[in-house]
Amino acid sequence: MKTLSSLLFYILLSSLLSGFRRAADTLSSNGTITYGETLESSGQSFELGFFSPNNSGKWYIGIWYKKFPEIIVWIANRETPLRNSSGVLTITPNGDLAIMNATTGDVFWSSNSSKNEPAIVAQLLESGNLVLRRKDDTTQNYVWQSFDFPSDTLLPGMKLGWNLSTGTNRYITSWKDDNDPSPGDITFRLDNSGMPQFILRRGSETIYRSGPWNGIEFSGSIDWKTVYTRIFVYNNQELYYMNGVVDNLIITRLTVYPSGSVRQLILKQGGFSWTVMDSSMNDQCDDYGLCGANSICKTKSRPICECLYGFVPKSQSEWDVRDWSSGCVRRTPLSCLQDHIKFLKLGGVKLPDLLQFSLNKSMSLKECQAECLKNCSCMAYANSDIREGGSGCFMWFGDLIDIQEFSERKERYIYMRMAAAELSKYIQVYLRTEFEFFFYVGQMINQNIVLA
Repeated sequence: MKTLSSLLFYILLSSLLSGFRRAADTLSSNGTITYGETLESSGQSFELGFFSPNNSGKWYIGIWYKKFPEIIVWIANRETPLRNSSGVLTITPNGDLAIMNATTGDVFWSSNSSKNEPAIVAQLLESGNLVLRRKDDTTQNYVWQSFDFPSDTLLPGMKLGWNLSTGTNRYITSWKDDNDPSPGDITFRLDNSGMPQFILRRGSETIYRSGPWNGIEFSGSIDWKTVYTRIFVYNNQELYYMNGVVDNLIITRLTVYPSGSVRQLILKQGGFSWTVMDSSMNDQCDDYGLCGANSICKTKSRPICECLYGFVPKSQSEWDVRDWSSGCVRRTPLSCLQDHIKFLKLGGVKLPDLLQFSLNKSMSLKECQAECLKNCSCMAYANSDIREGGSGCFMWFGDLIDIQEFSERKERYIYMRMAAAELSKYIQVYLRTEFEFFFYVGQMINQNIVLA
């Protein structure tokens, strides 16, 4: 092991001999990167080097788009910036990447790969992934890779989610603000409670969720198959989401912002402006729990919040002024007697949040209904997987939170527990004339509501 003084001498000498700027994609074990020097990926899509956001006096090693240097997609030392430009990125004698102060030798960041393999090189791949690999190994058996440690951006090929074998959770975190890349309080991660769903949080507060995975997609998300692919893997070893590229002429990234939003952006090759293809804030209904408990948010309605069938506003005066936070309560109390209970089938919705729930992946829908009927606390049920006619059983207990209407997705159903007397009231109100009968049936069909 080299002494600190000899290592510093080696760093300074290597810096002088390496020239002011490099265009290679690989850093060898006897090389360094200092301010003004960069690595460039083989196709010149990405660049790595030192930067100081808005001349803040804080210095970081980052990766950015070669053509858009203002868009930083990864930062090594976002929690431990250098206070001047005298930093150096090097490979230590035991094979770790490290950011050091070239004058004092203080280590500000290390990859901590703990492999103790001196024959290591660092390479910036065309995907934007910075990897440590054995010098003669051209496989993807990397010693370390930046894709395992996301910053605020998800690039194609980067996994967002869990290595269930090791317990590693990869998620993205916003900058503290537009000029400070240290970790902010906005996170976007794949939640592993019941069926997976994406959760956007400010601290511990949920501000958006995608809806649970239903075997095909996340129940509240938009699919852009013609632009990019969504790869979802869920097995005993891994649970992760990944963006794939459909057209090599299109660049895409997913970024979480300090303002509290996450956006999927694309750029056509040769273009100069990014287009937002999807966002956590597509409309007001994406605001988590906007309408309160036991309600549904309908983007195309005015007002956008309505109580679920059989429920009324808990505070009508608040609802009159568009304050829906108190939510809705049942108009008719539920009985535990099974012959006093019916289920209302509501389609085309993002399923309620998984707060108080149970999941049985082997049950049929009929068995799920029977289980819900036997449990007085069960408020609703649904298939957990909609493939091949549906399977699995979700049951919700307590209030139903964050239901959103998607009229174009009628195959997504939830069955809500209702008092049989409540349904009789609907009949008494709407079936006064033959015309009103057909009007009522038509309304139920239009809103995907049927009795079960």
